[in-house]
Amino acid sequence: MTAAGATLLVALAATAAGGLRWLRVAQREHYLAGSTSRFAWRWWSLGPNVILLLAWVLGVGLAATGRPLPGLFGAAAVGVGPFGLGLKGRTSPLAWTRRLKTLAGVWAALHVVLVLVGLAASPTVAATAAALGAGLVPVLVDAALAITAPVERRMGEPWVDKAKARLAQVRPTVVAITGSYGKTSTKGYLAHLIEGTKQVVPTPRSFNNRAGLARAVNEALVPGTEVFIAEMGTYGKGEIAEMCSWCPPDVAVITAIGPVHLERMHSEDVITEAKAEILERARVAVLNTDNPHLAALADRTTARAGVHVRRCSAVDLSADVAVIDGRVHISGRPIGTVDAALPSTNVACAVAAALEVGVPEHAIADRLAGLQPADHRLTITTGGGGFAIIDDTYNANPAGAQAALAALASQPAPATRAEGANGAKRVVVTPGMVELGSRQAAANAEFAAEASRQATHVVVVGQTNRRALLEGAASGPAAVVTVDTRDQAVEWVRANLGPGDVVLYENDLPDHFP
Repeated sequence: MTAAGATLLVALAATAAGGLRWLRVAQREHYLAGSTSRFAWRWWSLGPNVILLLAWVLGVGLAATGRPLPGLFGAAAVGVGPFGLGLKGRTSPLAWTRRLKTLAGVWAALHVVLVLVGLAASPTVAATAAALGAGLVPVLVDAALAITAPVERRMGEPWVDKAKARLAQVRPTVVAITGSYGKTSTKGYLAHLIEGTKQVVPTPRSFNNRAGLARAVNEALVPGTEVFIAEMGTYGKGEIAEMCSWCPPDVAVITAIGPVHLERMHSEDVITEAKAEILERARVAVLNTDNPHLAALADRTTARAGVHVRRCSAVDLSADVAVIDGRVHISGRPIGTVDAALPSTNVACAVAAALEVGVPEHAIADRLAGLQPADHRLTITTGGGGFAIIDDTYNANPAGAQAALAALASQPAPATRAEGANGAKRVVVTPGMVELGSRQAAANAEFAAEASRQATHVVVVGQTNRRALLEGAASGPAAVVTVDTRDQAVEWVRANLGPGDVVLYENDLPDHFP
């Protein structure tokens, strides 16, 4: 076999391996063009992966001079790497859906075109092009995402049309909920408050984009449904407005504005504008006015004709609904209590929305005691070793992270453990927070500094925020442990904690993050 032929075969094998890795990243990142290349840079810029990347660059560069054999080694380097990003995935395996198969086909076609263009020149150029394509898999996947996006949108139109018709047929009161965080918790609280009075259907889990919302309507909205609760998320302006065009809300709720998805939307003002699209067709706006962005939005919305604003607060008793230290007030009047550990503004927004869909005050008051935390959001259990577990793995914002540390601090702490001398352990396990743009490093350092003051141990998971977390944790007295995966963190916790100890699992990142 010639050197060009061997290089071509190795490059194709490396390309197939890269496809498994980077198509999975594209799927996990909701098929957003550009996201695969962004993650590729994160992985290739870490530790020994840099050496593999440089080997590919050097190999392709030498192959381009007419010597294909270096291209073989360059392709092999990117075929075995990046180290840490597995072919199958530990937490999020590749799912060969119809959409992924379409994406894979377009990506493969782009790669074939690249090789065929080289082959038109010579086998050596074809081998070099194949080696080049092996390293450019993330870029070509992003190109395929851009090509397929309008096609996928058109393919989704029948399902959106069907959902629109279903809504027109059933005619429920629609409550739409958005916010940088707190959407899912508020949705759960609201559904619970309504259930005793009306037939209610909330969107499941986080079905909060165009396709997920249409699916929720088509699969779950049945005749007799009186209230439909639609969670709506967004990565940019226009997405919520489009959902509201065919699923128009009667009551619109915005829970909070914060730096979540800041790397995509760049400022909290832009985030506010994107979230505010949910108000455009609503007759009632329910807003957490403790948030300064939403307080200003409430003032602007109040001036609009035909829109009634319900202000919700965890500190202001004069708000329409206030939840302060677990006590729930409507127009200043106490009506009942909830667990003070629940996020107060989320509860307040749920109470206000329940009132607006016609649930009587006394019915709301009767159901307040039954409000429970959403799964993986400050839920507290006891582990097999007798230690307390605070599960906040679905939280990924600075405000929630601070609330989680407060929950850790509030846990009863015995003076000493049964084993004796070292006292009770308070452990924070975290990979840090992501998608905070330019604020990410500072936010993680600040969180780790506070964690190091509140906890006896800080366990840093993965590489994504390791530098910032270590920098912050160094300012406090806590011992610091570093691990590569959450599984390793869990093993450390089980080996080191016992009765009287507490561990806080703060956020969790799927394994396509470094």
